[in-house]
Amino acid sequence: MKKNDEELFALIKEKLYTPVVGDILDQMGYCHQFLPAYIKPLESLVPSDAYIDRTEEDHRLKLVGYACTVLENDVFGPPKKPFGLLTEALDQLRPNEIFVATGAHNSALWGELLTATAKKRGAIGAVLDGYSRDTPQVLSQNFPVFCSATWAQDSSVRTYVCDFRCTIEIGQVTIHDGDLIFGDIDGVLVIPKEIMHEVLEKALIKASGEKKVRNAIENGMSATEAFATFGIL
Repeated sequence: MKKNDEELFALIKEKLYTPVVGDILDQMGYCHQFLPAYIKPLESLVPSDAYIDRTEEDHRLKLVGYACTVLENDVFGPPKKPFGLLTEALDQLRPNEIFVATGAHNSALWGELLTATAKKRGAIGAVLDGYSRDTPQVLSQNFPVFCSATWAQDSSVRTYVCDFRCTIEIGQVTIHDGDLIFGDIDGVLVIPKEIMHEVLEKALIKASGEKKVRNAIENGMSATEAFATFGIL
C-alpha cells in the first residue's frame, strides 16, 4: 500500500472501481455503503461536451478523498445569518478532503464560487445529496462534483448549514467525518476510515482476479467453470 495520500489516491483511481470495492465491503459485512443511485457525476447529468475543454485531462468522473461532512436544512424565509455556517465550512476545508453535504432539498447546494473556494483550499471534490447549479462554470473548473441533478434555485433564503464535521446519513449510509469517499460513474461509496486499508488491499487483489476471470472467459471457459476455479464472477 502506498505511503501518502496522493500516492494512495492515484493507485485507487488507476486500479480500482466502485463495484469491486463494494464487493469487498459486502464480504466484510458492511452491506450498506453505497450512496443512493441518484447521486452521479455532474458531468454525466448534462451535455457536458458543450462546456468542457477536452484537450485537458478530465478529473470530473472519479473522486477519492476524505469526507468533510456538512449538515444542512431547509428554511422558509431569509435566515438571520445567510447560508448559516456555509462559509465557515468551506474555509476550514483541508487538502484531500471532499465536501459531503445532506439535509436540504429546496435549493442548489453547490455552485461556481463554492467550487472555486474548495479548490483553493486544496479540497478535491464535492458529493451532494441534492442539487448543483452554475453548471458550465463548475464544469470549467475540472473539479469532481457528484449530485442528484442541476437546479438554479438559490440557497441563501432557503437553506441553512447548521453543522459540519458531524456524523450524517445519506440514504442507508452513516458517514463520519474523515471516512474515505470513492466515487465513479457507477456510484459513490463510503469506506469507514478504521477499515480503509484492509478494504483497499483486498479490493486490489480482487480487481486483479477479475482480469484473470475475464481473460479465461474470453478464451472459452464457461461462467460456471470460471466461478468454480476463481471464486469470482
